[in-house]
Amino acid sequence: MSDLAVSTSGLTKRFGSQTVVDHIDMAVPDGAVYGFLGPNGSGKTTTLRMLLGLADADAGQARVLGHEVPTALSRVLPDVGALVEGPAFYPYLSGSDNLARLDAADPTTQPRTRAARVAAALDRVGLANAAGKRVKAYSLGMKQRLGIAGALLRPRSLLVLDEPTNGLDPQGTREVRALVRSLAEDGSTVLVSSHLLAEVEQICTHVGVMSRGSLVAQGTLADFRAESGRHVQVDTPDVVVATDVLGGLGLEDPVSTIEGDSSGVRALLGAQQPEQVVAALVGAGVRVRGFAVTHVSLEDRFVSLTGEGFDVAG
Repeated sequence: MSDLAVSTSGLTKRFGSQTVVDHIDMAVPDGAVYGFLGPNGSGKTTTLRMLLGLADADAGQARVLGHEVPTALSRVLPDVGALVEGPAFYPYLSGSDNLARLDAADPTTQPRTRAARVAAALDRVGLANAAGKRVKAYSLGMKQRLGIAGALLRPRSLLVLDEPTNGLDPQGTREVRALVRSLAEDGSTVLVSSHLLAEVEQICTHVGVMSRGSLVAQGTLADFRAESGRHVQVDTPDVVVATDVLGGLGLEDPVSTIEGDSSGVRALLGAQQPEQVVAALVGAGVRVRGFAVTHVSLEDRFVSLTGEGFDVAG
């Protein structure tokens, strides 16, 4: 377990009779960018709150940076930067003054180097020019960046970011993605909670998928792509016969497709070779007008795991 920055075993949280996090076993490798993915309300934020000591678990254990939490929070938290459920700041203070107050609340920091740390954090998130502006005049995206800057006031072994691109315009979103990549390159582990599939695909090395409080899948992004499999699309007027042939070959989930004047069948290819499928179709007298093999998208994979749609905009 020493190679894991975050691990949980049977972690559970209930609110009354409702179980919002249900016995999850989470494994975030050291140095990974772990995309904690799932629809809104799937239990992601509650899990993060338990990892940070902001909520008590009803069952199970959690370890962060090699220490059990919440028992060893005082040892863990100085090495963890977090942005959970949106940032909160003093609206009538400037961005730099807000960060200075946040930095002063950390007993391990040096006052004489505070101004330099604040300036560096603001510059890293693109707020150097707005350092003296009152936060009440900040846009939602600027406040989100300021929250990330607060997590970067000192070097961190682990960054926990809950929906870090919330409220950002496309340019700001790209900048945050680049920032997350740079943090990982500098040696930090980054745990990113998101419901945006495009965000996870572009920046993450590992993925965990939450659905209705359960961790339904996790692993490397490459593994998820490999497990997504391939579809075959057969364009033919002989839909019934083609469906029977595909089913007889062991192809899973054959479904009829109709697009305009075209009809056909789509199914998961599995272990069959495409040329074998074509030969079987022709041998059964199916009039094949078109045949294509495509990879199942990650969106389809996640929807199959959760039974819910994802926002795929980035």
